[in-house]
Amino acid sequence: MTTDKHRQDAQPAFVLHTYPYLETSLVIETFTQNFGRVPLVAKGARRPRSALRGSLMAFQPLQISWAGKSELKTLHKVEWQGGQPFLQGMSLICGFYLNELLVRLLHRDDPHEQLFLYYQQTLAALSTQKDYTPVLRHFEQRMLQELGYALILSHDVESSKPISSDQEYCYKIEYGPVSLKKGSNGSGLKITGKTLLDMDQDDYSDAVTRQQSKALIRYILNHYLGDQPLHTRQLLKDLQQL
Repeated sequence: MTTDKHRQDAQPAFVLHTYPYLETSLVIETFTQNFGRVPLVAKGARRPRSALRGSLMAFQPLQISWAGKSELKTLHKVEWQGGQPFLQGMSLICGFYLNELLVRLLHRDDPHEQLFLYYQQTLAALSTQKDYTPVLRHFEQRMLQELGYALILSHDVESSKPISSDQEYCYKIEYGPVSLKKGSNGSGLKITGKTLLDMDQDDYSDAVTRQQSKALIRYILNHYLGDQPLHTRQLLKDLQQL
């Protein structure tokens, strides 16, 4: 229930990121169902006896209440909703990857209710499925779609012809796939038609599709993320070298 326009009560939310603020407080980047990414100050949350301290759990469904007129509002209450298994091991790292994407790509106070549901479903899938590739590719594609950067996977953007599985294409950012048979200079990312069609059907059973889809998503995301790399990607690289 909302008491006034500067206060919001019992809003569904997830914690994306926290960092210290002043001596005893935290800034919490939250992803809310109705208001998008909302930054909040949790006053005194770093004190050992803080009532907020134990409730600010990442990857867990929460209901939060806040108030304030400035961009950085004040968190007043957190209630854990339960029902979501805790992420562990590689699924936990995948969760941090999702959170970093949302912090980097979502504008503050820009509602994305459908993306919130996708995120919730993806956390549930990460907690139960051992093959994380389809789960991550599924979320990345839907996130790009919700943000207005949807991938074109079904047709050649120049000829409008359906993608052919036995042809090769060049995928151009903010444009789409173009057949390499058209005499294209190949600027963009080279990818097979089969991979594009597999991605369109959420089918990642083929090894080449898994490799090429990862390269395509990274190619697209790097464009929107800019020069600053994702910390979770570097973490995954370091773990693979151990």
